[in-house]
Amino acid sequence: MQIRAATPDDWPAIWPFFHDIVTAGETYAYDPAMTEEQSRALWMSPSSAPLARTTVAVDADGTVLGSANMYPNRPGPGAHVASASFMVDAAARGKGVGRALCEDMIDWAGRQGFRSIQFNAVVETNEPAVKLWQALGFEIIGTSPEAFNHPKHGYVGLHVMVRPL
Repeated sequence: MQIRAATPDDWPAIWPFFHDIVTAGETYAYDPAMTEEQSRALWMSPSSAPLARTTVAVDADGTVLGSANMYPNRPGPGAHVASASFMVDAAARGKGVGRALCEDMIDWAGRQGFRSIQFNAVVETNEPAVKLWQALGFEIIGTSPEAFNHPKHGYVGLHVMVRPL
């Protein structure tokens, strides 16, 4: 598996799993009714912003297995803290894709001079992601109760997770 910068040509491979994940409504607080154009602008535009990037994980055949976007968590005085979002195609889950994307993001954030990484909204019922982020050094520093309306579990918390660099 290789992690590389995403190009506009990667979007047609990202869109199907992006759409599936967002419309499932279980892990992202994105509007399930977002159009493809809105989704592309949200996911791919950070790569053109200063100190931001969108990546893809690809297998040996070039198949896109997952994607990440990373950026300063806040502008101005908060720009020294990085953040990121990750999506992995359902067919590639459990194969280390999310871990590889996050390890790449951690390395990138360190090289860019960020002081820490903060994930603002990790759905508490997304146990695989919570466990992975904790294994990679992230700590839950707080949970906003009932901040996410999960389609199966009802109102659940959103964790704020932080990792120093």
